[in-house]
Amino acid sequence: MRSESGKRPRRVAVVGAGILGACVGWNLARRGAEVVLVDAARPGEGVTNWSFSWVNASNKTVRRSYFDLNVAGMAAHRELAGTIGADTWWYPTGHLRWADDPAAEARFLKTAELLGSWGYRVEVSTGGEVRRRLERALALPDEVPVVLYPDEAWVHGRNLVDRLVGQVVAGGGELRSGTEVRDIGTGPDGSVRTVSLSDGSRLDVDTVVNAAGPGASRVAGLVARQLPMRREPGVVTRIDCARLPIHRAMHAPHIEMRPDGDASMVLHSRETDALIDTGQEPAQLALLLHELARSVVPDLADSRIAQARVAHRPIPADGFPSVGAVPSVPGYYEAVSHSGITLGPVLGRLLAAEILEGERDELLAEFRPERFPQ
Repeated sequence: MRSESGKRPRRVAVVGAGILGACVGWNLARRGAEVVLVDAARPGEGVTNWSFSWVNASNKTVRRSYFDLNVAGMAAHRELAGTIGADTWWYPTGHLRWADDPAAEARFLKTAELLGSWGYRVEVSTGGEVRRRLERALALPDEVPVVLYPDEAWVHGRNLVDRLVGQVVAGGGELRSGTEVRDIGTGPDGSVRTVSLSDGSRLDVDTVVNAAGPGASRVAGLVARQLPMRREPGVVTRIDCARLPIHRAMHAPHIEMRPDGDASMVLHSRETDALIDTGQEPAQLALLLHELARSVVPDLADSRIAQARVAHRPIPADGFPSVGAVPSVPGYYEAVSHSGITLGPVLGRLLAAEILEGERDELLAEFRPERFPQ
């Protein structure tokens, strides 16, 4: 494929075909780049498939710039749903939060007040009102304050990745799954030239995007870059139920829950994550999550645990995304972030513009890779 000017399109290897890699690849392909997606497993089967997959900015108030980026991510999801269709992956049903102790309640109500002052939509009601209007199956006291964030959503990450990767391939892009990146070759000027894979093949490329999630530090090391990452494992459990009793993502006391299709739910808890390093197996932690869920949703009494897995969140050392060019290695870019589900569509769009047109959006000013000294 040639561009209108007759020049060869930029050829980009995107390392990692999770939500971030798929969004970057899709946006690059739409702008005319030749895209090769490389993943050691199947697209979307890694951290993307084992995420709580909650699209939000209400949990991102530690820095106003990070909040603004996540608000842009929410808007980009809505735009993406309008472009590729929302079926099977986009569920904009809002998010509920409540607590069972005064200190936690005071914290989330203070956050809700702050978010309201920033123009973020928030509604505060009571447990009784929520049961009558939204979620009849919940066991929560009538007078407990409950916050509803109506613009938040959950995403079926694997289905979204499948849709985006499918469109990249249909448009002439490549998918190399089941193979790892072993080497990134550079030319005499230090710029990216090749990518060597574990299956013995070599790709001639102009650009590499490191969207390798938990493996991003290893990939960065292939260009002699140090990308410090946190170690922050999380256990996610899927349960099957004959009838889906809840309709939206929610943070109940000690447990987070969301639907995951017509007869399945996803469970997670930061409190349970804290037990991972005590030596308990994922199956044991899944039992605890299941018990917590049944205490909030009694209709889950006959549900059963289907799957459980510990996944490692891809979080740079300071807790914020690393997105954009690394000036010391021309042609090498990073797209590494926790909150990849929320941020994928906006980071994909902004990074594609930076790669192909040199546009460095101000939304990413505080999150560029060069903040990590080499």
